[in-house]
Amino acid sequence: MLPSTHPDEPGAEQPFVSHLIELRDRLLRMLVAVAVVVLALFPFANKLYLFVATPLMARLPEGNTMIATQVAAPFLTPFKLALVAAVFLAMPYLLYQLWAFVAPGLYRHEKRLAVPLLISSILLFYLGMLFAYFVVFPLIFSFLIGTTPEGVAMMTDISAYLDFVLTLFFAFGLAFEIPIATILLISLGLTTPDALASKRPYVIVGTFVVGMLLTPPDVISQTLLAIPMWLLFELGILFSRLLLANATTPDTPPDPASSGDLAPRAAGAASAWTTPSEVELDEFDPPVVAPASGAGINSVEEKLRRANRLRELGSYVAARQVLYEVLEEGDEEERRVARDILAQLDED
Repeated sequence: MLPSTHPDEPGAEQPFVSHLIELRDRLLRMLVAVAVVVLALFPFANKLYLFVATPLMARLPEGNTMIATQVAAPFLTPFKLALVAAVFLAMPYLLYQLWAFVAPGLYRHEKRLAVPLLISSILLFYLGMLFAYFVVFPLIFSFLIGTTPEGVAMMTDISAYLDFVLTLFFAFGLAFEIPIATILLISLGLTTPDALASKRPYVIVGTFVVGMLLTPPDVISQTLLAIPMWLLFELGILFSRLLLANATTPDTPPDPASSGDLAPRAAGAASAWTTPSEVELDEFDPPVVAPASGAGINSVEEKLRRANRLRELGSYVAARQVLYEVLEEGDEEERRVARDILAQLDED
């Protein structure tokens, strides 16, 4: 059937220009939101900078202060901080606008997975920034001030300090997203918890390399970033195992009559889980006969039956993983049946 030529009709394909217009409108809303927050923060820009600079100023030797080496720095540096803070504070609204733009193109199960991950990613990013401010900054500045050579007065430029702390904020904010990235990789079937756990030694080395690249050249900040990254990696594996365990645990006990991999069927009787597209699966199944000595049951057919049992029990995530395996291993007819079942899962 050709798509409807009337874009206003339900289910009709929208022209590409309409998507560009919607994207433009949402980008404008995001810019307006950031501008509003900047205007609200600008009167307090100097106080905001003082709050961010407190971890360093509280540890400077008596008589030492921060300095501005450029003429416009006393104005531009607090303004830059207010702008970055506005983006951070408006992040939930900005991500909501992006979500509203892409959500119509997602399946229902993808929306159910994306919403909690989106909220968790925002909270974890904020948590990473708080960890950097309250834990990392005091340790780093105490170490750096304590190692200042005798006769050298440490008087940091306000612009250089802001660039320094913003780099650490971004580094720790992104590092705290590791559990989300781990769960996404496993949920998409790109890897498994056991496969990630087997790479643990390489991950530990990689965290220290990333810590070296993202933090200033001192061992304390590198270690303070690498250790949380490793712990968050382990936390992501743990949550992924729990997610898979909940997905593969049926809500109700299976029917004992169908507990076997191939339950015999009475002649002319329909299966208990038969639906319109699953009738095709029944017609596709060959007659059940006892396998010859040394012969096994077709693994793809077995996976199709298992996927339908999991779907009937409400374990949609596990059913999808099995169907994805069928799409890789099965022939054309088996892949067609798998796609039909996936389409039904998207409608559930």
